[in-house]
Amino acid sequence: MLRYFLKRLLSLVLSLLAASVVIFLALEVVPGDPAAYMLGLNAQEDTLNALREQLGLNGTLLERYLSWVGGLLTGDFGISYTYRTPVADMIGDRLWVSLPLALYALTLSTLIAFPAGIWAASRRGTYVDAGVMGVTQLGVAIPNFWFAMLMVLVFAINLRWFSAGGFAGWDAGFWAGMKSLTLPAIALALPQASILTRVMRSSLLDTLSEDFIRTARAKGLTKAQAMWRHALRNALIPVLTILGLQFSFLLAGAIIIENVFYLPGLGRLVFQAISARDLIVVESVVMLLVFAVIMVNFAVDLAYALVDPRLRRRAG
Repeated sequence: MLRYFLKRLLSLVLSLLAASVVIFLALEVVPGDPAAYMLGLNAQEDTLNALREQLGLNGTLLERYLSWVGGLLTGDFGISYTYRTPVADMIGDRLWVSLPLALYALTLSTLIAFPAGIWAASRRGTYVDAGVMGVTQLGVAIPNFWFAMLMVLVFAINLRWFSAGGFAGWDAGFWAGMKSLTLPAIALALPQASILTRVMRSSLLDTLSEDFIRTARAKGLTKAQAMWRHALRNALIPVLTILGLQFSFLLAGAIIIENVFYLPGLGRLVFQAISARDLIVVESVVMLLVFAVIMVNFAVDLAYALVDPRLRRRAG
């Protein structure tokens, strides 16, 4: 297990290093000068040079990359070009919206998908199975922002159970904050639950057709006992993969939902920073999201080894 852990840890470090280079170079080739954007088209060249020097834009490419990476390693993400405030503080404020939203949506998705997938697999070929698959196909086909607008229309405008947008803040209380995130979380969770349900059903059906399940049934176990005692755990590996990918998507890809509901999260921060050419914010937020994605994949790899002992033996 230790050797497996060290191999995955080395892969994590190399992935982060490669991602930092790609992110930095990709933003460097984007046209436009942040200093010119801030001062306007009629700014004098000496004024532009002074601002570039103040923002640290006059150094060489390697110097600026090493300065940025060194700051990331020490927790110093730099100063926002636009707001002139520490980027770490901006990210910290927005993370308290995006992270609970992603966890809330992932929890809802899992609570919906696991029972639905198991139920459909246990009734393969019946009307129940066909109904579940039909609903999940609809959930996959319809984009989450359409769900979001539909829920705003029904639950915010017509029924007035929730607000149409904005975030009450955690200072207003835990339940007030969760209520603000409920509609966005449902809009994010429904398409992901549809995908996870289909993967859960497919993986469970493949496992139920294995020889060891037939052996368990031959020893006297009922179909339900064989499923819960033997099949379910062995069917979890592809499901864990999808769960890891979904959490990464929910954390990094909620920019449309955050804009629909006017949530002050990381996705909206990136959108605003791109519009303002605030490259230091874009670089830092994207790197943080990449770090979260890689860490989730690392955790999923470790979960593989815990679920499937064959991986530990193979690594050894």
